[in-house]
Amino acid sequence: MDEKNIQQQEPAQHFVQRDYKNDQTVRWCPGCGNHAILNVLHRSMAELGIPPHMTAVISGIGCSSRLPYYMSTYAFHTIHGRGGAVASGFKTANPEMTVWQVSGDGDCLAIGGNHFIHEVRRNMDLNLLLLNNKIYGLTKGQYSPTSDRGFVSKSSPYGTVEDPFVPAELVFGARGTFFARSIDMELKISQEIMVAAVKHKGMSVCEILQNCMIFNDGIHKFITDKEHRADRTIHLVHGEKMVFGKEMNKGIVQDGFGLKAVTIGEDGYTMDDVLVHDAHCENNFLHQQLAMMNGTDLPVALGVIRDVEAPSYETCVAQQVEEAKAKHGFSCLRDVILTGDTWEVK
Repeated sequence: MDEKNIQQQEPAQHFVQRDYKNDQTVRWCPGCGNHAILNVLHRSMAELGIPPHMTAVISGIGCSSRLPYYMSTYAFHTIHGRGGAVASGFKTANPEMTVWQVSGDGDCLAIGGNHFIHEVRRNMDLNLLLLNNKIYGLTKGQYSPTSDRGFVSKSSPYGTVEDPFVPAELVFGARGTFFARSIDMELKISQEIMVAAVKHKGMSVCEILQNCMIFNDGIHKFITDKEHRADRTIHLVHGEKMVFGKEMNKGIVQDGFGLKAVTIGEDGYTMDDVLVHDAHCENNFLHQQLAMMNGTDLPVALGVIRDVEAPSYETCVAQQVEEAKAKHGFSCLRDVILTGDTWEVK
């Protein structure tokens, strides 16, 4: 039985934010972006209206991975980098449940990198919150897989000599069907992408750019400060023109095989030249270009960037099981075991 049918059979209930909270004291540093993300997650769950007992939150290890402790749902704090493996197994065994995976850039993309690309490739129906502060915070300030080249940290005192992973690039490389991005302080956009993630049938990756007050304060300041945020970010909405800026007078246009930011009304550019965002286009070429914009010549893209339909792993597994049961007459595991040669030992 699929999730939609299960929810239709349940009596109509109205849920509010506090239904998804528990009474645990939240133990993150004051000012940590995780506080805002947790608050938005509770609000998103209330908007979706999926009962707490039909929801599970699973994490690995890291500051962000403490989040399951603050949920009044099923929750599981697993081991380093293995949140994806546990979440995948849980969802396959319980396809009717709504499953959230919470991970940081270190937990998800370093020790958990292999699990990450394969859960994306398989299109598991999971909702991954990838909280990216470009640092190992729990272990006190080492550089992470998303730290920029030259970044000085406790484990790279002379600056890193590595290029970082870009989470979006990994998602597209693994043929992901859903990718969205927000910033911890953008509560409205964060809620928008979390709700969209659950409504998407398949693997949903939501990267949230998050600040670490203690070990990497201001890491995203280039795009988050109030003075420049409107000009260095763009909120993409399916079906709407790609416009941005303090005066909403800038737009994204096609420039050969690439993209270009222009001022509408200057150099001959009009609103007709500005691209319309199509999150549902199966070809991911433009989606990847949008996701790779970095806030310099082109604004950082926020919102749902890609959202396309494709078969999900656990649905296909359940279908295989039913087909095998119908073909061979299996009703339980015992039937499967006794199908082959058996011997009675006396």
